[in-house]
Amino acid sequence: MNDLSRFGINQMTVKQLSLPELVEHCVRLGIPGVGLWREPVRSYGVEATAALLRDAGLGVTTLCRGGFFTTAGDLDDNRAAIDEAAALGTDTLVLVSGGLAPGGRDLADARSRITEAIAELAPYAGERGVRLAIEALHPMYASDRCAVSTLDQALEIAEHFPATQVGVVVDTYHVWWDDRAPAAVERAGRAGRIHSFQLADWTTPLPAGVLNGRGQLGDGVIDLGHWCELLDAAGYRGPIEVELFNDELWARDGVEVLEETVARFRAHAVRG
Repeated sequence: MNDLSRFGINQMTVKQLSLPELVEHCVRLGIPGVGLWREPVRSYGVEATAALLRDAGLGVTTLCRGGFFTTAGDLDDNRAAIDEAAALGTDTLVLVSGGLAPGGRDLADARSRITEAIAELAPYAGERGVRLAIEALHPMYASDRCAVSTLDQALEIAEHFPATQVGVVVDTYHVWWDDRAPAAVERAGRAGRIHSFQLADWTTPLPAGVLNGRGQLGDGVIDLGHWCELLDAAGYRGPIEVELFNDELWARDGVEVLEETVARFRAHAVRG
């Protein structure tokens, strides 16, 4: 894929680059959008970050992250995340919803708590032009990070609210294994609830620290081109963001990794 008009680089993919470095090389490479994370943005300054990207002509594809509603989740902090997203000029705040409640074993209860928290936040987000995007995480994260493990589960929560306020993230790393996911993508697309699409590959064996095992595009087993076709067929026309947590990539030169990721996106994001 030679056209980068829909390509977005998530800041964590090349977290070794400072924000000014990331912006400089995105402009040089023709990358139009960046997915940001709250911690480095706060360190640099929310308004300063917004100005840096705006002056460079770069869009903000998403802001990560809100959520963790079942454990340390703080609705005030999530409202602050919504305000930060609005200040940065992105309409999408990604939610990692949280796992089981402390000492709990009830996944249904965890999802109920998540729904209740989103009910508190959705109107606030809608008033500020920000959509809450529920990310389903692979089931291996259900206990501690995210009790929402499938796109169907994410949609069951999102459908309590207007699509302009709450939708889902389709992340290939987390949902590629689920044979019901393609139908869920179609369902989400019909309702206008696909608020973000993220790419990462699945490599085996998984590293010891599985959280940082998201594979570079083309290094694993996911048919990434097929997933891009599914999203296109569902009517999604937004950014395609590459988000990689990978210790080996982080140990390399960040500019080299960024350039490699652009090349891999062109080679693997769509067929032909």
